[in-house]
Amino acid sequence: MILSDIEKGIKAKIEAIGTRIKDWDINIYRGVLTGYNEAFIIDKKKKEQLIAEDPKSAEIIRPILRGRDIKRYTYDFADLWLINTHNGIKEKGLKPIDINDYPAIKQHLDKYYTQLVKRTDKGDTPYNLRNCAYMEDFNSQKIIWIELVDKGRFALDVSDKYLTLNGTFIMIGEDLEFICSILNNPVSSWHFNTFCISSGVGTNQWRELYVKELYIPNIPKNEQQPLLDIFNELMILEKTKQNIYHKIKEMNNMVYSIFKLTPEEIAFIDAQ
Repeated sequence: MILSDIEKGIKAKIEAIGTRIKDWDINIYRGVLTGYNEAFIIDKKKKEQLIAEDPKSAEIIRPILRGRDIKRYTYDFADLWLINTHNGIKEKGLKPIDINDYPAIKQHLDKYYTQLVKRTDKGDTPYNLRNCAYMEDFNSQKIIWIELVDKGRFALDVSDKYLTLNGTFIMIGEDLEFICSILNNPVSSWHFNTFCISSGVGTNQWRELYVKELYIPNIPKNEQQPLLDIFNELMILEKTKQNIYHKIKEMNNMVYSIFKLTPEEIAFIDAQ
C-alpha cells in the first residue's frame, strides 16, 4: 500500500513509540472449532434439561460466545453453551472426556451421530472435540475479538470463564487492559488497514498473524493508569447500555496524545 506523506508520518510515530504485539508477553489462540455446532452448542433450555436428567452433565457444559456477541470493550452473552467433550491435553496428563460418564449428554449427541462421525474436526471418538492444547487458557482473563469486521472490535473477558467459537480469537498474557484500550482505538484500525488482507466483502481479516504486527505504546505503568481508568468505566457503561460517546472520545484523545499525533493527523484518522 502506497502511503501519503501524512500517513507516513502517522506510521512513523506509531512505530517509534510502540512495540509489536508479537514482542509483548502474550499468546493468541483461535476459538473452539466443534465441526458441528448443531450438536455441541446448546441453549439454556437444553442445558437445564441435560443437567436435570443427569447433574454430572454440568461438569462439561461451558458458556460460549459467538463473534456477533463481541462488542468493543464488552460482549453480550446470548445464553449459549458448549458441550465441552474435550480430547484431553496429553502434555498436562488430562485425559479425554469419556462420553459414557455422561449418559444424558451421550443421548443428546447420539441424535447427531451420523454427522459427528463425518467430522474432520473430531477427537479420539466422534463424541470428542478436536485436540486443543490451550483449552485451559480459556479459564484465564483474556482479550477476545471477532475475525471478520471492518474496524477493531476487542473486548476483555474479566469473568475468566467464556469460551469462544471458531471465527474468533483470544489473547492471554500481561497488560491486557492497556493493550485492549489501544486496539480499540481508531489509530490501530487505521494502521491495520495499511497492511492487512481484506475479506472482499467489506471487512478485514483480523487474524493472529496480522494483529501481532500492530504496535502498542511502550509507556510506564503510571502513565497507563489514566487510560485504564477510562477503560474500566467504559466496560461498566457498555454493560448497562449507557451512552458512551463522550467517554470513547476522551479515551481516543488520550491515545492520540500518547502517539503524539498533531491536530491534522488526528483529523485524518477521525475521517477514516
